[in-house]
Amino acid sequence: MTTKLIAREEPATYKVLLETARAQSRALSDLLISDVAQLGPGSSGEFDYIDIGSVNNLTKQIEAPKRLPCSEAPSRARQRVRAGDVLVSMTRPNLNAVALVPRALDGATASTGFHVLRAGMGAQPDWLFYAVQSPQFVGAMSELVQGALYPAVRPKDIRAFSLIVPTNEAQRKIVAYLDEQLSRLDASVAALQRAQANLKRYRASVLKSACGGRLVPTEAELARRDGRDFEAGAQLLQRILAERASCWAGRNLSAEPTAPDHGHLPALPDGWTWSSAEQLCGFITKGTTPSANKLGTSGEVRFLKVYNLANDGVLNYDYKPAFVSRETHEGELARSMSVAGDVLMNIVGPPLGQVCGVPPAVSKANINQAIARFRTVLPEMNKYLAQTLLTRDVLDRSLRAAKTTVGQVNLTLQICREIAIPLPPLAEQQRIVAEADRRLSLIRVAEVQVSANLARAQRLRQSILQAAFSN
Repeated sequence: MTTKLIAREEPATYKVLLETARAQSRALSDLLISDVAQLGPGSSGEFDYIDIGSVNNLTKQIEAPKRLPCSEAPSRARQRVRAGDVLVSMTRPNLNAVALVPRALDGATASTGFHVLRAGMGAQPDWLFYAVQSPQFVGAMSELVQGALYPAVRPKDIRAFSLIVPTNEAQRKIVAYLDEQLSRLDASVAALQRAQANLKRYRASVLKSACGGRLVPTEAELARRDGRDFEAGAQLLQRILAERASCWAGRNLSAEPTAPDHGHLPALPDGWTWSSAEQLCGFITKGTTPSANKLGTSGEVRFLKVYNLANDGVLNYDYKPAFVSRETHEGELARSMSVAGDVLMNIVGPPLGQVCGVPPAVSKANINQAIARFRTVLPEMNKYLAQTLLTRDVLDRSLRAAKTTVGQVNLTLQICREIAIPLPPLAEQQRIVAEADRRLSLIRVAEVQVSANLARAQRLRQSILQAAFSN
C-alpha cells in the first residue's frame, strides 16, 4: 500500500494567471441579488430542509438534507434557496461549513443559520463558492466572530468582505482551473481516506484473530507436535485464583470473584478457557478528581485524563499534561494510583472503551473518575489483557450491559469486573502479544504516513485557493 499520493507543495506552480485587466476591489454585497425569499416551506405537504448539520465542512457538500412534513418545520426553516446559491454557515466560521446548492435541492428551505449568497450579473456562482472557501475569507470571518458560547458572524460581515473581482470570463477560467486541480487533489484525499479505513479494519482484524487463537499457533498444537505437556488456560486460571487469594489474605475479601457465564460465550480453541477480568486482576477500581486548586500544569506526579487514552492503545501522556503533588498523590488520590504496566480504560462516553497500557516512562500516575484501572495478578499478563480489551467483540459485549445516564453511555465498575476474557496458556499469550505488537506497530507507522499526507493535502488545497484569490 502506498501513501505517497500527494504532489509536492509548490504554491507558485498553482498560481492562477488572470487576465491583466482586473477590476477594483469590491464587496460581496455588490455581486449579490438580495431576493432570497423568507417565507418558509409552506403549510402542507413535505419539504427538503437544509440545516447546519446537513453540510459537511470537509467535502463542502450538502450530504444529509432532511425531508420533513411542512407541519413540523423548525422555526429556523425560512429561506427558500435555488440551485447555484452558496450557503455560508454563520456559526463558527473557522470550520468553513459552506456549500453550493445542487439542482436536486432547487426550491429547498435552508436554515436562517446560513447566509445565502445568490450571484448577480457580476459573479459566477461557482466562483463565489470557491471564494468563500479561500483562506482570505475564512481568516477575515474568524476575526469578526462575536459571542463565546455561540461564536458567529453576521450577514453584514459576510456581505462586507472585499475581494478583487475579475471579469466573468476570467472567473470561468479560474473555476475551470480550480475544478481540475482540486478534483485531482480530492481523488488523492479519497484514496488516503480509504487507506485509513482499511488500516482501521486491519487493526480490528489483528485484535480479533489474537483473541480468537488464530494469530499464532496454539500451545496445544505445539505441545502435540513436540509430544509434551503444557499448562492449559484452565490450569493457569486456577493458579491465578490461588495467587489472588493469597494476596487478599487478611484484607477482608468479601467474596470470590465472579466467573463469566459460559452459556452466552463462543467456543474457544483447545487449551483456552473463559475467565472474568475480576478473576485475573487483584483489584479493579476507577480514578478520582482532586479537589480544587490541586491540579496544575506542573508538578511531581502525572494526572491522566480520558484524552490521554488514544484509539490505538498507546497512552498519549504528553498531550495536555496535568500534574498533582506527591502529597496529593499519596493522600487524597491514594485509591486512584496507577503504575507502569497497569491497563486503563475509558468508562464514560462517548467515546467509550479506549484502552491503553501505562508505559515504563510513567512509573507513577493518578487517573480521573472516567478511567478504570486493571492490574493483573500476574504482571506478565497486562499486555495481553490490554489487547483483549481493545478487541471489538469484547467491548461490544460490555456495551450491551452499559448504563446510560443523561445521554452518556457509562461502564460501571461491576460491568468492568464481569468482562469475559478468553484465556490462553501463558506461553501462547506471550507469542500473541509479540506478534500483535509487531503488526500493530506497522499499522501505526502507516497511519502516521497517511495522516501526514492528508495534512499536506489540506495545506495544498489552501495554497491553491490562496493563489486563486490573492490580490
